Amino acid sequence: MPQLPPPRRISRRSLHRAFAATAFATATAVLASGCFAGPATGPAAGTAKDGSARDGRVRVAMMQPPRSGLSPLSDDAFKLSRWSTAETLIRLDANGDAVPSLATAWHRSGRTWTLTLRDGVTFHDGTPLTAEAAARSLTAAAQASPKPRILDGVTLTAHATGPRTLTVTTADTDPLLPQRLSSPQLSILAAKAYRDGRVNPVGAGTGPFVLVRADGTASATLDRYDGYWGDRAKAAGIDVRYVPDGTARAAALRSGEADIVEAVPVSQASLLDPERIAEVAMPRTNTLYLNTSRGPFKDPALRAAARTAVDARALVAGVYEGRADLATGLLGPALPWAAKLREPIRKTAGATVPPGTTLTLGTFTDRAELPEVAQLLQQQLQKAGFTVRLDIREYAMIEADALAGKFDAFVLSRATVLDSGDPAAYLYSDFAADGSFNIAQLADPAVDRALDKAAAIAPGEARRRALIDAEAAVLASDAAVPLLHERVIQGEAPGVVGAARDPRERELVTAATHVR
Repeated sequence: MPQLPPPRRISRRSLHRAFAATAFATATAVLASGCFAGPATGPAAGTAKDGSARDGRVRVAMMQPPRSGLSPLSDDAFKLSRWSTAETLIRLDANGDAVPSLATAWHRSGRTWTLTLRDGVTFHDGTPLTAEAAARSLTAAAQASPKPRILDGVTLTAHATGPRTLTVTTADTDPLLPQRLSSPQLSILAAKAYRDGRVNPVGAGTGPFVLVRADGTASATLDRYDGYWGDRAKAAGIDVRYVPDGTARAAALRSGEADIVEAVPVSQASLLDPERIAEVAMPRTNTLYLNTSRGPFKDPALRAAARTAVDARALVAGVYEGRADLATGLLGPALPWAAKLREPIRKTAGATVPPGTTLTLGTFTDRAELPEVAQLLQQQLQKAGFTVRLDIREYAMIEADALAGKFDAFVLSRATVLDSGDPAAYLYSDFAADGSFNIAQLADPAVDRALDKAAAIAPGEARRRALIDAEAAVLASDAAVPLLHERVIQGEAPGVVGAARDPRERELVTAATHVR
């Protein structure tokens, strides 16, 4: 594999030092123009000299603004979950096992699961949680177009059979249904949320915080819900601002404008007080997807040539400054069983790249490291003989083209167990012929068979082995070249207590989170 010289990392650090003051000044100017200038923040609201909140509220700077109006049927659901405003019937413990949430018990009979709902729960509009309400939310998700990712390949119906008894029936036997029901995309909302084919979560959840205002792609405001069925929230509320620029997010932490900062870029981590950042190993893989249906990578031998050309070690050292784990598969160290079960894979030998072979490599700017990853991959692929054109945009402006197969290659940072605590949904979504996120346009019968086999097995050792077999089938196709497994760097201001450090990215501010 071609090696990129170590001096690149040195030049990055030198660049950071040289422009740290300028970047800080620019970001501070952005923040001063109103990043956290809402009614519950700033000097008028009783902000201490060191920037810590004295009004009992938690100020959060998040990386990506909503893409679908905070609809729980989209990836925006994870914002609702991280703010503890929308809840699901079931949640996952640290091991990925299903445990009670809005449902207290469940059992299976064939294709049907029967769930008992928690008594005494009310939605934020004061209406009670009933089995009918839960069935309404699940039906909306099941009938959505497109479906939430967690329901890829799954057909389900939900019915109330009593005030607090709910049945969920799947078209095929689904041993993973409890884990699916833990996905934030299957949050249970009040009837008021569902109007005219849209889902509006404002004032419609069941969590310890009520979403009282959603200001588009600028901000969101949540207040404590005193009617919560569980422990009363320690914070009075949450003030959220969307800050896509990583330098500005880091500056918000440094200046005291934010209490919790989501996804501090690696390039900014070394400029912050180490006591203000926490690294969390994530089930998130940075992957190079290769288009198998058209262009140069329709040829398996050229896909193999691209895979051989990639030097992921240079990416880990140069772009991530060692704050990432080198990938040996799609499933990383957040799933420790994967490495123990993985075996060597026989892959296609790389071909000589014909002169004039041109490709378009895409990625997005919302994750600060990805444009530089794309630039280094461009260099590596060009050294192997490809001519590479980069197309880098904001994610909202590039997703549709990526899913339509308009790129020859695409760099994506992808959560592998985000939805169910089990990687089956991710593998199916990204690599099944009818997967909803199949950027590689892969239609490989061997991969589909392996995925179907894994999906039919109950959670446990046999399922884990089948999932590794499915991973092996994907890697043998060279439709995806895993590069590295990310660690999220979360910023927390002095005085922050109880911020969740969740590898699944489902929790951030919980009922226990507050600022001293």
